[in-house]
Amino acid sequence: MEFFDIKVRDMYGRTVTMQEYKGKVLLIVNTATGCGFTPQYEGLENLYKKYKREGFEILDFPCNQFGGQAPGTAEEINNFCTMKYGVSFRQFEKIDVNGENESPLFTFLKSKKSSILGTKIKWNFTKFLINRNGEVIARYSPMDTPERIDKDIMRLCSQK
Repeated sequence: MEFFDIKVRDMYGRTVTMQEYKGKVLLIVNTATGCGFTPQYEGLENLYKKYKREGFEILDFPCNQFGGQAPGTAEEINNFCTMKYGVSFRQFEKIDVNGENESPLFTFLKSKKSSILGTKIKWNFTKFLINRNGEVIARYSPMDTPERIDKDIMRLCSQK
């Protein structure tokens, strides 16, 4: 399976294929609204505003697998993110990133970039950076703030 063949569902339940993002630089993040890393939404939004004109997109996948930190419906999660952090990047349906019901997207991402601790996602706000050709360039831990990965995004966005 290639990256652009993968299908996911947006927050409204509509099927979206990664083909829609061909030619874009992507940051794919599993998120939560009740996590110690939740304030990273602000930094993510800043990155999105800074680079969206360069063909940069953030794909936000809420995940409730870690301590139940993403409760609520897609609408409730979106309202929280919009009102508290001004999030304007695309949000998707709540997913699993590990285990029997994990999203094929995260199965793919993890197969391309493991962490120092293996392939399993350890917590929310794990980030994957994808180039314009659908190649997974980097995996960042939840401890890696959006500000820390700015230079990597800038480098990819400058490559046309």
